[in-house]
Amino acid sequence: MNYKLLTLVCLAVLTLETGFAQTGGVLNTNDLKRYVSEFNEQDKEEAVINMVPNAQSFEWLSNNIPLFDAPDSAIERIYYFRWWAYRKHIKKTPEGHVITEFITPANHAGKYNAISSGLGHQINEGRWLHNQQYIKDYIHFWFYIDPKHKAQRFHAFSSWIQDVVYDYYKVHRDKQFLANLLPDLDADYEKWEKEKQAPNKMFWQYDVRDAMEESISGSRTAKNIRPTINSYMYGNAKAMVEMAELFDNDTLEEKYEEKAEFLRKAVHEKLWDDTASFFKVQYEKGGLCDAREAIGFIPWYFNLPKDKPKYAKQWDQILDTNGFNAPWGLTTAERRHPEFRTHGSGHGCEWDGAVWPYATTQTLKGLSNLLTDYKHHGKMTKQVFYDEFHKYAMSHQMNGKTYIGEYQDEKNGEWLKGDHPRSKFYNHSGFADLIINDLVGLKPRADNTLEVNPLLPEGQWDWFCLDRVPYHGKMLTFIWDKDGSKYGKGKGFRIFADGKEIAKSDKLKKIKTKLI
Repeated sequence: MNYKLLTLVCLAVLTLETGFAQTGGVLNTNDLKRYVSEFNEQDKEEAVINMVPNAQSFEWLSNNIPLFDAPDSAIERIYYFRWWAYRKHIKKTPEGHVITEFITPANHAGKYNAISSGLGHQINEGRWLHNQQYIKDYIHFWFYIDPKHKAQRFHAFSSWIQDVVYDYYKVHRDKQFLANLLPDLDADYEKWEKEKQAPNKMFWQYDVRDAMEESISGSRTAKNIRPTINSYMYGNAKAMVEMAELFDNDTLEEKYEEKAEFLRKAVHEKLWDDTASFFKVQYEKGGLCDAREAIGFIPWYFNLPKDKPKYAKQWDQILDTNGFNAPWGLTTAERRHPEFRTHGSGHGCEWDGAVWPYATTQTLKGLSNLLTDYKHHGKMTKQVFYDEFHKYAMSHQMNGKTYIGEYQDEKNGEWLKGDHPRSKFYNHSGFADLIINDLVGLKPRADNTLEVNPLLPEGQWDWFCLDRVPYHGKMLTFIWDKDGSKYGKGKGFRIFADGKEIAKSDKLKKIKTKLI
């Protein structure tokens, strides 16, 4: 037996599972332990146990998640709560790991209770785990395991799978994993074209298959052309262009450049309502829906809209209390519309105005892109982003306990499914990723440049630390310490890779540097 090789393999496995915990980051796990004890105490019944039970949650989280320290206790608490809840949804199966949406069995789920509607959020969140086998298995499940089953669920819902797989690659740069997937990503896109492409070459979808049923503009029978699936497919096409370029596949690159450019032009021409200043649903029977809906913000999730003031003006609606601004979050339809919240409270799944964390995640991502990648922001500022994100954090409560469910009343925060078992720990949105990728602003890239563009408003926090973030085979630490007294690493904004400082600035601002 080659004991040297066996030792190396064992060390590699240990490193994979314990990550930066062995290299001594800036933060310790004391806060994590305190939060986990609190969350475990609130979940004494632990009705469903998957791979990691509550009793082992602290150990598992200590070995797998980036640590976060911030003066905003609400945001910090929910950061840890969402990781604690996410862990509940990791299920080990004979065919690899899957990430579930519902903690209890769902009638419309496939094998192992897997549902594809939230997979984009689930993968984006999970890409920051130290052990990436869970996410690799989950991606593998949808492409190679789900198709084996009689009741296939991959295309039961629209998704941005090509986009999210490429975003995953940009964090971990596992080129072989991506190379193996590329033909199947291509075939998957073509399958969507066969299933959902309208005569005008745009994409149609039922609202229920967008995971957004009972919407004002939606239908379970009409083939409406929606900003959702058309934005997803644009993002997917753009990702295919980037992946094809990575592998020097000129034919594939040209194929998807044409598709992406067509969709970008078509969304502007067919779905933009110049009078309402909003991207809307186009009915199969003709004409645009008269309602502004949150799905109109999704094009910015993929940087689809042109960088012009007329399009940025759409975002004014999230400041308007007659638009999407409500006490408990951003609504899924404009509040002034006569059909707002008319589809029956607590029945079905109302996307006609109720607050959905799924949609909030998409809208905040779109706003982040507007502020980061566009010159024209309209009335949008970092403060707007922060205020809405803080409101999102504060919404994670019910009956005095920390909670995440399906959807909420916009005025009083009531979870409209109550404490129904299917709603509890609902894994259908993102939160930690919004902190890492957007608030702190780590922008993954395929090259060796580290780009960080924080969205924290000037003067909002005097300090924060995001520690043990896996990126390009290294562990990153981000510290903002206004006067240098909090962490003892010097004042200002500082970035470390494997404990070595690689960039610093007196101000909390965009930084681009080479990873070394």
